[in-house]
Amino acid sequence: MRAILLAVGMLAAVQPGGVPRYDVYAVRFAHVPYAESSLVAGAAKGPQVDIAFTVWPIVDASSGRVILVDAGFYRDKFMASWKPQDYVRPSVALESGLNIPPDRVTDIIVTHSHWDHFDGADLFPKATIWIQKAEFEYYLDPAGSVRNRGGLDTEDAPMLAKLNAAGRVRLVDGDNKEVLPGVRVYTGGKHTFESQFVGVTTSEGTLILASDNAYLYKNIDSGLPIAQTLDPASNVAAQKRMVQLAGNANRVIPGHDPAVFTRFTLVTPNVAKLTR
Repeated sequence: MRAILLAVGMLAAVQPGGVPRYDVYAVRFAHVPYAESSLVAGAAKGPQVDIAFTVWPIVDASSGRVILVDAGFYRDKFMASWKPQDYVRPSVALESGLNIPPDRVTDIIVTHSHWDHFDGADLFPKATIWIQKAEFEYYLDPAGSVRNRGGLDTEDAPMLAKLNAAGRVRLVDGDNKEVLPGVRVYTGGKHTFESQFVGVTTSEGTLILASDNAYLYKNIDSGLPIAQTLDPASNVAAQKRMVQLAGNANRVIPGHDPAVFTRFTLVTPNVAKLTR
């Protein structure tokens, strides 16, 4: 634990142009067996992947800013229907794994509005929520209910409306937008109406957090769309763009692949450090 405290607490260098030198992590808070054919288009029926439910903290220790990409889930409805294994609340996983209490999270970038990526947003009481404007408007109606199916869950719609009414939601209007210094979001992939992925400027170059625009390394390495997309061609194009932006397929982090926790250095068994 002492090493973890030092890693998060030390002063971070600032890169040219005033961009913070971020440390980026993957934090697994649960896992569950899932059919590969529901993750990779065209995959054979039968094989399963022990998918990782993950959130991705981006830490600028020099300023204290903690940006969280996606927020996981915790409501009873999802616990009962999915029965996640080795589950820990995302807020607890951050605090136990990286010494980041919930009120230290300053920003949450929501890649898309599905329950397993958005439901935990209200666990972090001081965070500003960043979501694509088109995603927000397509799935949430002015009354705080679900406008269109396929994205926001009925239990999460009132939460999003409440966060918005409190002035905590920032709507991102379109592709290739710098939402915070050195952190950009990109549309594409069409996992939901306007899903986005995240690019982080690091000392090694751009790191791409794909979230569900690529479920597994197999999607990226084989050029195969995810099995759950509104537009397979758009999804493949987005994955190619991710590799171009990162400069290397190894610097594209898929949304649910447990191999992230074997390819990168572990801080704890469920926390991988994605940067040096």
